[in-house]
Amino acid sequence: MKAARWHAARDIRVEEIEEPQPGPGEVKMKVAWTGICGSDLHEYLAGPIFIPVGSEHPLSHDAAPIVMGHEYCGEITELGEGVTGLAIGDRVAVEPIFACDDCAPCRSGLYNLCEKLGFVGLSGGWGGFAAYSVVPARMCHKMPDGLSIEQGALVEPAAVALHAIRISAIRPGGTAAVFGAGPIGLLVIEALRVAGATAIHVVEPSPERRQKALELGATSAIDPAGENPVEAIRKATGSGVDVAFEVTGVPRVLPQAIESTRYDGQTLIVSIWESEASFQPNSVVLKERQIKGTIAYRDVYPAVMQLMLQGYFSAEKLVTKRIAIDDIVAQGFEALVAEKTQIKILVEAPA
Repeated sequence: MKAARWHAARDIRVEEIEEPQPGPGEVKMKVAWTGICGSDLHEYLAGPIFIPVGSEHPLSHDAAPIVMGHEYCGEITELGEGVTGLAIGDRVAVEPIFACDDCAPCRSGLYNLCEKLGFVGLSGGWGGFAAYSVVPARMCHKMPDGLSIEQGALVEPAAVALHAIRISAIRPGGTAAVFGAGPIGLLVIEALRVAGATAIHVVEPSPERRQKALELGATSAIDPAGENPVEAIRKATGSGVDVAFEVTGVPRVLPQAIESTRYDGQTLIVSIWESEASFQPNSVVLKERQIKGTIAYRDVYPAVMQLMLQGYFSAEKLVTKRIAIDDIVAQGFEALVAEKTQIKILVEAPA
């Protein structure tokens, strides 16, 4: 079958590989659509980050080259031995977390904090940039009949956003700042609306993305090249926002996010980072501010799909390009690097 595999930074190849077959407890699916994630882009530009190179991942038992793609959906075509609760023909969204089920976080139900955490399509396994995928049955969430199959490719990134809101300090009536209006930042805006935030101030250099942020419910959209974002947020709020969401991974943005919050405010770091970032600790100490991180999601896929049925996280509003797998580098990864007008690019699975 045809698949896109990561070999090294800036070296993703569309190749013919063997079609996977399900083992006990696994399902095989015909992939429909797969989104290109910011994490994929980090691996393309500066990897390896999550991708195991030289030695295999402890849970996937794979090492590069690996089939990429973790934001995906498809239709089940085959059930491995012992699989129950799923049927051939079911449309499913994949929750692509590898977790050991044995470490302290896993035993506490915090499987996204697993000491051996990995992701299908990043840490190995049969990722979504392919004709077929095989995953453990527990990773599959049946999609409601009212959702288009294309929406299934947005469940994973929307889960990142909704989980971030769930573990943040935001409360109904609260105020927020979102630094970065890429796909996850825009989904965070929608999740903030779900949570009842009354003011959402977005900081984003791209005019197209600022406009999209306003369309999705942002109160204001600030161009950091034209004005000081911290001053603009403080002018709008008085003392700063309750929670700032850092969704850029750009080192100079982190102190801005921290300083945009009020006394006793919170900064939630959603990004994956390619390099270190610094800030003045006194800006946290003297205001008793909090800094917290978030990774992926847990126990949130069903809620995401129910919100999609209500019109949130709409593919119609967020998908800017649909491409074939043969064009994944030139029209996918390189387009995301060069064109800040792009938001979410979906890759159609090969026949």
